Amino acid sequence: MINFDEKMKRLTQVNGYLGAAVLNYTGETLYVENEHTGTDIAYAATIFNDTFRTISETALDIGFAEASSVETKTLDGHVMLVKSAGAHHGNEFAKIDIFCIFRDDGNIALAKMVVDKIARTISDELARI
Repeated sequence: MINFDEKMKRLTQVNGYLGAAVLNYTGETLYVENEHTGTDIAYAATIFNDTFRTISETALDIGFAEASSVETKTLDGHVMLVKSAGAHHGNEFAKIDIFCIFRDDGNIALAKMVVDKIARTISDELARI
């Protein structure tokens, strides 16, 4: 079993972090951490994931590749959903999405790098289960 707390620890230490969730491709929550906010992160992540899938389908319809991430910047925060970037080894690949929210003054550049690494690691580990 994957220790999500361990995998997500680095993200929780990024300046401005408020909460995160790990979802499978269908939007089912595999992990949620919302200690720093009163928001229902699992619900918000599922809604964002559904929108993300629609955006991805639209990108395909116009001839582009699937979307790899979606970021929404508001006046007081950032919301992002990043698709797993693990290596494809036949059926040994588990698509996951990482949803996270940050304050507007958070280190978003670092968060994006950390999320990409986490997504790749979790995806590869899930594929081996």
